[in-house]
Amino acid sequence: MDMYKKGDCLTVTIEDLDTDGQGIGKADGYTLFVKDALVGDVVKVKIMKAKKNYAFARLEEVITPSSYRIEPKCEHHRRCGGCQLQCLSYEAQLAFKEKKVRNNLMRIGGFPEEKISEVMQPIIGMEVPFYYRNKAQYPIGTDKKTGKPVAGFYAQRTHDIIANTDCALGVSENKIILEKILAWMEECRVSAYDEITHNGLVRHVLIRKGFVSGELMVCLVVNGRELPQIGKLIESLKEVPGMKSISLSVNRENTNVIMGTTIRTLWGNDTIEDTLGGIKFRISPLSFYQVNPVQTEKLYAKAVEFAGLTGKETVWDLYCGIGTISLFMAKNAGKVYGVEIIPEAIEDAKGNAERNGFTNTEFFVGKAEEVLPKFYERVSREGDTKGALFGEQIEENVSGSDRSLRDAKQATDMLHPDVIVVDPPRKGCDVQCLDTMLKMQPKRIVYVSCDSATLARDLKILCEGGYELKKAVCVDMFGQTGHVETVVLLSQQKPDDVIEVEIELDELDLTSAESKATYAEIKDYVLKEHGLKVSNLYISQVKRKCGIEVGENYNLPKSEDSRQPQCPEEKEKAIKDALEHFGMV
Repeated sequence: MDMYKKGDCLTVTIEDLDTDGQGIGKADGYTLFVKDALVGDVVKVKIMKAKKNYAFARLEEVITPSSYRIEPKCEHHRRCGGCQLQCLSYEAQLAFKEKKVRNNLMRIGGFPEEKISEVMQPIIGMEVPFYYRNKAQYPIGTDKKTGKPVAGFYAQRTHDIIANTDCALGVSENKIILEKILAWMEECRVSAYDEITHNGLVRHVLIRKGFVSGELMVCLVVNGRELPQIGKLIESLKEVPGMKSISLSVNRENTNVIMGTTIRTLWGNDTIEDTLGGIKFRISPLSFYQVNPVQTEKLYAKAVEFAGLTGKETVWDLYCGIGTISLFMAKNAGKVYGVEIIPEAIEDAKGNAERNGFTNTEFFVGKAEEVLPKFYERVSREGDTKGALFGEQIEENVSGSDRSLRDAKQATDMLHPDVIVVDPPRKGCDVQCLDTMLKMQPKRIVYVSCDSATLARDLKILCEGGYELKKAVCVDMFGQTGHVETVVLLSQQKPDDVIEVEIELDELDLTSAESKATYAEIKDYVLKEHGLKVSNLYISQVKRKCGIEVGENYNLPKSEDSRQPQCPEEKEKAIKDALEHFGMV
């Protein structure tokens, strides 16, 4: 076979979609990736970039359309980078997303197909897969032909703006607001930012809407301290029904980061309010808040269901943002601890908890991958929850009456919670964070993921550490795109090659040393004095190390080469202290 090269045109049948939704076809065994082509399409394509074994090709013509192909709602869908699947029927979109998650769990996570079929629940789709975004960030540029300001979205893999003020995924108010801003820019000769020269004023426009409250927020991101005749714009935007906040974000850096570090309110409130699952949230321009509120309620309801809360549990919520998942959990948990790296988000989380009357939550600033390991090491070593890791944060956040509760039991509850919830960014969890989660031994881990590839990678680590995949469900939060959220439940498992048997003392042949304290008494002492929970297996292991005879059949593995959990160092020290206390060593 002669090598295909750039510029070659050929006809192929599309056989599959890749993880980004690009069509995959073959010509004489040579693989072609074709954007906007669907499974079942017979298409004419032009090779744009050729490699030895594959090429990227541009769709030139659909010769025979797939049965899944539909007429797209937006005329810009092929040029704009926002929607990858708008020409694919919604039922087929859901099937594609579910298949992508299943394949990643099998290929990257190493789970058998039978296991995935057993745990996967049907994907939760949208009733209306358009007009669902409560947030939009529009880049502002200059039309090269007319010289007029334009707003829209970047073409895929470029920073060329496709002019479009009426995105089919956003709310109707976006168009009204953008047209007012563009008219003001043209009338008052306010320049658009130029990424090449770094000149010009207006870079982006951020618009947020509360779906329940109807409140609107506009934030202009600008390359300067002031804007000319800003009063005219404010008066114009105030006319939009629901407008509650108009602000300015200064970003003078040569960067692709959209928002600046400071926000200045020009008119109205600093925040808008919205309700999610009966809980009111205050949202600032910088707040992380899920963009699809209708599906978010379904997503979080699944997370709460998987957590199996009864009202008594201790829960850690890592990557908690403004406390959305935390407060959903707090409605049914005993205590919820949230961790988030962004200080402003934590302040929002505390405020949201207070306004909604929650008294069983605490929020702390820090990276989850740093917070959890540092907290675990210090508390397990010193039994100190007040100063451990959070330092003065706990002193500031906890009242005098609450401080009295920070005893050994609370330390144990924090160290070994019932549930850990993680909702990490696309890169997934840091390995140090995963390792500490395994040390903390929660009964259940609920993992909310926006990237099933990193989810599968992390699940493999957690399952190798003693957890079992119990449930999984996809939730379509982003119709017309290739993205999908996944919620999974992991539970502690007892591996087949480990046996832990609870045996009453009267069933054992006790040595004189053993008779001085029961296993239950040792457990109670360790919990009270060190804030640690220890198993009979760990106690028997430490006894053997100290030369204390243990009944010969006590917690032995099935075979010599079987894997047994080994007592962690901090727990070994605590058990030895108990043995000394009872005069057994």
